[in-house]
Amino acid sequence: MRAPSHRPAAWLTILAAAAALGVALGSQAWAGLVPCALCLLERWPYRIAIALGVLALLLPRQAGRVVLGLALIAVLAGAGLAFVHVGVEWGWWPSPLPECAAPHFIPGTIAERLASMPARPSKPCDAPTYLIPFVPVSMAAMNLIYALGFAAVLGDWLRHSARRRR
Repeated sequence: MRAPSHRPAAWLTILAAAAALGVALGSQAWAGLVPCALCLLERWPYRIAIALGVLALLLPRQAGRVVLGLALIAVLAGAGLAFVHVGVEWGWWPSPLPECAAPHFIPGTIAERLASMPARPSKPCDAPTYLIPFVPVSMAAMNLIYALGFAAVLGDWLRHSARRRR
């Protein structure tokens, strides 16, 4: 039996990763939430997953499945980063990053940029950010849940498509 097309899973990967980035960027732009250094780091696996999803669309079936497997690894790495962030928020361990604030650069000379930076971080990594009022689930915890769900769906598709190919 011939394996199903990998293109729906590639589209799912692109859209699910873009949705995660959209929520993060939207909460920053419209809700005024300030990301910490770990928040910014947690966005990279989604960017990688988008790029791998686009690449999977362009490749033939078998190569596309391999690339989607790499996207699954990227999403699982994102879940790992989210887990580290949740641990920092809950005080299980200190932040592994020395910086805990997103720099806010203004145009101008280096001296003007340095003068505009705050003397101390504006958003420490151990201060949870809540997107939904009265719901005690931080954005890092929501990201952990989302990344695990995303990885489960993509991994399940890859597993079932490999089984149908045999």
